[in-house]
Amino acid sequence: MADKTKVLITGASGLVGGVLREGLGDKYQLSGVDRQSIPDFDLLVADSTDLEAVQPAFEGKDVVIDLASSPSDKIPWETAYGNNIRCTYNALQAASEAGVKRVIFASSNHATGMYENDKPFSDIVAGRYEGLDPQSIPRIEVTWPVRPDGPYGIAKAFGEAAGRYFSDEFGLSVICLRIGTLNAESRPQSPRHFATLLTHRDLVHLVDRCIQAPDDIEFAIFYGVSNNTWRFWDISNSEKLVGYQPQDNAEQWR
Repeated sequence: MADKTKVLITGASGLVGGVLREGLGDKYQLSGVDRQSIPDFDLLVADSTDLEAVQPAFEGKDVVIDLASSPSDKIPWETAYGNNIRCTYNALQAASEAGVKRVIFASSNHATGMYENDKPFSDIVAGRYEGLDPQSIPRIEVTWPVRPDGPYGIAKAFGEAAGRYFSDEFGLSVICLRIGTLNAESRPQSPRHFATLLTHRDLVHLVDRCIQAPDDIEFAIFYGVSNNTWRFWDISNSEKLVGYQPQDNAEQWR
């Protein structure tokens, strides 16, 4: 029986980390690095802003899922600059030096959040559907220019750019996931969420497909969103490249 793929999760104690630990634990050999310990989990307690401190966690790993950052989209620039950007760069640096095959970077929809000020997206976010056909609304593609909606989004856009650099310069495979609305409840909590929800099940499936993705994917950006009727992010590239097939639709909670 072949050895399980060794997957390191940075920022493993957070909400996304918890969902992935539960959803992927049987299939992969998981380990983590985080500032706080996790009972009964293979974890190095270290701060991801300290490259030297976290480097041992990356040795011998096949894939890194990089979640380490302050998760609030309301953080000030000082936190985005002093914490999130440093954590992301250090993960790419440590992965590259350790010979890791692939980094799956938890980017965010906030890297392009300003599009939601434009119609028809602004109406959909507000739950105003009059005169709109969900089958004919435009969908924001990963090829569209980044439009961060704050310091958090700026840091995520930086992470995508840094990932592209490490892919081009050092041959590291990097897949950036612009994660939509993922919450503890795994269901919509506001009108916007009926467009942006990513359920726990669909997140686990997407990350699993990225771990299993062909070696020739050198760099990619995917939107992480469920199969919502009112979704306005395009997922055709992840469907084609890695076989992402989201199962959930936020309308089931309408």
